[in-house]
Amino acid sequence: MSKKKTAKICDSAPADVKPTGRPSSFRQELADEICERLSKGEPLEKICRDARMPSSRTVLRWKGADKEFCDQYACAREEGFDALAVECLEIADDGTNDTYVDDNGNKRVDADVIQRSKLRIETRLKLLAKWSPKRYGDKLDLNHGGQGDNPVNMNWQVRFVRPGDPV
Repeated sequence: MSKKKTAKICDSAPADVKPTGRPSSFRQELADEICERLSKGEPLEKICRDARMPSSRTVLRWKGADKEFCDQYACAREEGFDALAVECLEIADDGTNDTYVDDNGNKRVDADVIQRSKLRIETRLKLLAKWSPKRYGDKLDLNHGGQGDNPVNMNWQVRFVRPGDPV
């Protein structure tokens, strides 16, 4: 393409046209929306799939560069973890599709729906255990004794023998 055509294309673009592509510079209104959605349990990758949202790498870069946003992000994540835990309870308590009436009018248990609900709960719990192991992970008891409430008991027996006596 010639220089004249390139210049003509660039010059013909209206001044009020916004740049296309994802936002990359920090904007508080975007940060607030991201944190709001995180606090409801939505994963960052899903949030960043929206065309008007920055990429997840950009959000993580913002987090590293801005202490205030980093704190806001951390609080939103903690709230999101709690939201996922509440969602597990809601899934467990919801039995609306667990049974159905067959063609003969008999009430039947729909094992597929129950298994799917179990899978949904287990997936969320495993993610919670990975993301926040102190709060949602399995507690490992690594105490072998020696703590105040679990002392180590040692018994020593000393026996004196004279030279030549059997041991």
